[in-house]
Amino acid sequence: MISSNEYGSNSWELLVTVDHQYEEEQKEFILRVSGDLHIGGVMLKLVEQINIRRSEELSLLKQSEDALKKRKKKDKNSKEPVIEDILNLCNSPVISGSSASPGLYSKTMTPTYDPVNGTPASSTMTWFSDSPLTEQNCSILAFSHPNCSPETLAEMYQPRTLADKAKLNAGWLDSSRSLMEQGILEDDQLLLRFKYYTFFDLNPKYDAVRINQIYEQARWAILLEEIDCTEEEMLIFAALQYHVSKLSLSSEAQDFICESEVDEVEAALSNLEVTLEGGKASNTLEDITDIPKLADNLRLVRPKKLSLKAFKQYWFVFKDTSVSYFKNKESAQGEPIEKLNLKGCEVVPDVNVAGKKFGIKLLIPVADGMNEVYLRCDNENQYARWMAACILASKGKTMADSSYHPEVHKILSFLKMKNWNVSPQAASDPESMDMKPECFVSLRYTKKYKSKQLAARILEAHQNVAQMSLVEAKLRFIQTWQSLPEFGLSYYIVRFKGSKKDDLLGVSYNRLIRIDAATGDPITTWRFSNMKQWNVNWEIRQVAIEFDQNVSIAFTCLSADCKIIHEYIGGYIFLSTRSKDQNETLDEELFHKLTGGQE
Repeated sequence: MISSNEYGSNSWELLVTVDHQYEEEQKEFILRVSGDLHIGGVMLKLVEQINIRRSEELSLLKQSEDALKKRKKKDKNSKEPVIEDILNLCNSPVISGSSASPGLYSKTMTPTYDPVNGTPASSTMTWFSDSPLTEQNCSILAFSHPNCSPETLAEMYQPRTLADKAKLNAGWLDSSRSLMEQGILEDDQLLLRFKYYTFFDLNPKYDAVRINQIYEQARWAILLEEIDCTEEEMLIFAALQYHVSKLSLSSEAQDFICESEVDEVEAALSNLEVTLEGGKASNTLEDITDIPKLADNLRLVRPKKLSLKAFKQYWFVFKDTSVSYFKNKESAQGEPIEKLNLKGCEVVPDVNVAGKKFGIKLLIPVADGMNEVYLRCDNENQYARWMAACILASKGKTMADSSYHPEVHKILSFLKMKNWNVSPQAASDPESMDMKPECFVSLRYTKKYKSKQLAARILEAHQNVAQMSLVEAKLRFIQTWQSLPEFGLSYYIVRFKGSKKDDLLGVSYNRLIRIDAATGDPITTWRFSNMKQWNVNWEIRQVAIEFDQNVSIAFTCLSADCKIIHEYIGGYIFLSTRSKDQNETLDEELFHKLTGGQE
C-alpha cells in the first residue's frame, strides 16, 4: 500500500492476470485501486482497458446452475478443449501484424476525442497508449467468432420456459459490493454482458468493439432461443449472420471504412437511441393545434370477446395518443363506438409478409388487467404508419414528435428485408453447399428443415442484405433484435403482495410488466415515467413502488435476490438521464445512489 501525493492515500496496485487457453505464458496488467473501490469501479477501469465505451451498460453475470450443469456434462463427454466464452487477446485468427501497424485497428475504432476528458485524440494509439493491451492484438474483440458447429450448439443450455429464462437473470453481481463479498472464488468464471438494454450513442466511427460485443450477445440470444422470434425473423437473422461471417473472413473486413460509407451507415441507423429512448426526449416543441392524425379503414377483432367472429372493418381515427373507431366514415362526426387510449400499452407486431398479413396487437392496461385488441392493415405502407403511431403513443408521444417519420422508415425497411421468394434453384447453388446453414439458426429449425432447404431459404433472404458493409450488417442485426416483442425483458419469478400464486415480472428499459406464469400473457404494465418512488424493505426483502394516480405495488422476488431488481430499476432510471451534450465522464456517485440501496 502506498501513501503519497503522487497516488493519493490508501491505494495499491491490483495485479490482474489474464489466462489464455493456448498460451503457456499468462498476461498481466496493473490497475491502481483504493480500499473503497467497489466492483462497479473495477469494472469501469477494466472496460476502459479494452476500448468499450459506455461501460455503465455492462455488468458481470454468474452463470445459472442449469447452464453450469450442462457445461460440466459437455466437458465430461468431450475430449476437445472447451473454448466457448474464452477470448484469445494475443493471437487473432482474423488479423496478423505488429500492434502498431495501421491495419491493427479499423477506422471504426478511431476516436475523435479522448473518452475521459473530451480532448481531441490524434490517433487510436493515443487512446491505447496507457493500456497493456497495446502490446496485444485486442482487435479480435471487434470481430465475430467463427460459427460453432450444430453439435456444439446442441450441447449448450437453452431455456425452454419463461421460468427458465428467469433463472438466467439470477446471477447478476451487485455493482456496489466486491467480488469476495459476493462469494466469487479463484477460478470462478464470470460473463461480461450488456445488462442494460439502452445502447446510448452507438456510433460506427469509434464503437467497433462495442457494436461487435452487442451483436455477439444478440446472436447467441437468438441461437439459444433466449428470446422468441418468428420463422421469417429467424431467416433474416440467419442471413445477416451469414453475411457477417463471410465479410469477417474476407480481406475486406481488414480494410479501412471510407468516410462516405460511415456516413451512409450513420444516416441509415441514426435512430437506434430513439428506438430505445436512450437519450432525453426530443426538444422539439409540439404544436398542439396541429398534431397530425391518421384516418382509414382497418379491421378489428377482440379475441377474448369475439373468438368465433372474423375481423370486422371499421373507420379508425388516430389522434394524439388515442384511437377511435366508428361504424363507417360518414359516422365519424358523432360519438365513436369506442376510444382506446394507448398510453402505456404494449404494442406487438403480428406480421407475416409472405402471407400478406399486417397485424398490430395492442395490450391496453385497464383496471382489472389488460384489454386485448387486434388491428389488421391492408398493406405495408398502411401498417408502417399505424404501427409507428401506436409505438409512439404507447410512450406518450404523438405523431408530431420528430421520431415518427424515422420510425415509419425503420418499419418499412424491416418489412422489405422479410419480403423474398424462395427459389428452387438456390438449393442447387454451389454456395449453399459450403455454408453449413445449421450454424445460423436455432435447433428448432435445424430439426424442421433439411440442410439444403435451410441453405436455400437463407440465401434467398441474404439477397436483401448482400450489399451491406460489415458494421452496417451488425447494426441491422441489433436493430432487428430490438424490434422483437420480447427484446429487453429480463424475467424474475415474484410473489405480489396479496396474491396467492407466483407471477413473472418482466423488467425492461422503460417499464415493468406483470406476466401470468402459466400462460405467459401480460397482465399489467407500469411505466417508469409514471413512477413516483420505490424502496426496499430489507428485513422481509420486499420491493415497494408507488406510481401516479395512487397506484402502488409490492412484491418479493423468488428467483433472485430483490437487490438485483432494485438495481435494475435504479440503473435504468440513471441511464435515462444521459444526453449527448454531457461530457463522457460517468456520474458514478449518482449511479450508486440510485442502484446501491441502504441495506
